[in-house]
Amino acid sequence: MTPAVPLPRSLLTLPAEVGDLMDHTPESAYAHLRDTRPALFSSPPGDGAIGIMHWPMTEGQVLHRDEERVVLEDPVVLPDGRHERLLRVLAARPEPQVAVLPLLDAQVVLVDRFRHAARTWTREILRGPGVADVSDAQNAAGQLEDLLGASTSEVIGLGQVHPDPAILAEPVMLYAARIDSVGELGRGAGIRRVRVVAFAEAEQMALTGQVTDAVTITSLFRARQAGLGEAGPAV
Repeated sequence: MTPAVPLPRSLLTLPAEVGDLMDHTPESAYAHLRDTRPALFSSPPGDGAIGIMHWPMTEGQVLHRDEERVVLEDPVVLPDGRHERLLRVLAARPEPQVAVLPLLDAQVVLVDRFRHAARTWTREILRGPGVADVSDAQNAAGQLEDLLGASTSEVIGLGQVHPDPAILAEPVMLYAARIDSVGELGRGAGIRRVRVVAFAEAEQMALTGQVTDAVTITSLFRARQAGLGEAGPAV
């Protein structure tokens, strides 16, 4: 059996605003992130939280950064006093990711999308990264246009969800949107098929395991609770 070979750490170029004086080591990149996005490193009040140690005690590391994500190694203190280093993944942009449940004549539009991490096709709603200088609702509408070739007549907020708080740092903003048609699918997004199903059928697909994406399941539940699974917009 061939032994496993450790992968090299990959710290890509940091944003231009970091400046030319930083050495761009994993530690300095972590320090810059801690200074510019402090909310990612705060702890809630009270006992039991996992604390993050700061310099000069120790410093964390940015293990990887690309256009979409950052992988951090945080030096932490567990509730029992032990010191550990824990990994987490956050978005490279400060703007939140969005997910949008398309509604076509009160039916749900799902896509078959290949997900590399799971190495399989999943049935899900649309999701995209944060975008600067636009509202989250505008970003959701933009995802529909880019990935489905669809224009929206109404965008409805459904709150937010943490897809996997054990490793992912930030929530995803949830929306539903009414559309009039499905156009040309966005290229390069790994989408091979569009499914237009009744709202109750989409819920049944989630119940029976045909839909396993947590963001999609949460959006269906929130949309049902908001009364969006019954009929079209009020006249």
